[in-house]
Amino acid sequence: MKLVILDRDGVINHDSDEYIKSAEEWLAIDGSLEAISTLTHSGFSVVVVSNQAGLGHGLLSIDDLNLIHMKMLTETRNHGGEIEAIFFCPHTPDDNCYCRKPAPGLFDQIAYRMNIPLDGVPYIGDKYSDVEVARRVGARPLLVKTGYGQKCMEQHTALDDVTVCEDLADAVRKLIE
Repeated sequence: MKLVILDRDGVINHDSDEYIKSAEEWLAIDGSLEAISTLTHSGFSVVVVSNQAGLGHGLLSIDDLNLIHMKMLTETRNHGGEIEAIFFCPHTPDDNCYCRKPAPGLFDQIAYRMNIPLDGVPYIGDKYSDVEVARRVGARPLLVKTGYGQKCMEQHTALDDVTVCEDLADAVRKLIE
């Protein structure tokens, strides 16, 4: 099985400092849904992983999050793509949990549920925590400049092992070349 792991906010959809709290606020980044379709049609299983501290802060409910994910799945399917699974951490940074990125808990769950080692598996994110967790679990970090990616590049110099991409579409092109 060929697997690709994607962060959600800032990679697939536009991010917000105020959190994405409703399906109406979830807006795909241009080209991202087509990029997921390209992955699907190239034989990749696509998994989404996301920190969702808005749940822990009480800014949205699990029903709100489910509606957001239903919109993402529907729009992805409408573009010919498929997302196999969504893994999320509902905790705030203060909770010090094992599942909030850059901790590896969600990735351990992915490896277990997908029955695949994560060595070399591409993980596409937009934050330094995405790079850190990819390194911890042996995945291949790719950083997009969308979302917080550009800011990440300006603040962190230890990115020599990271493939930097303009956006998800560019990352997918680099993966399937």
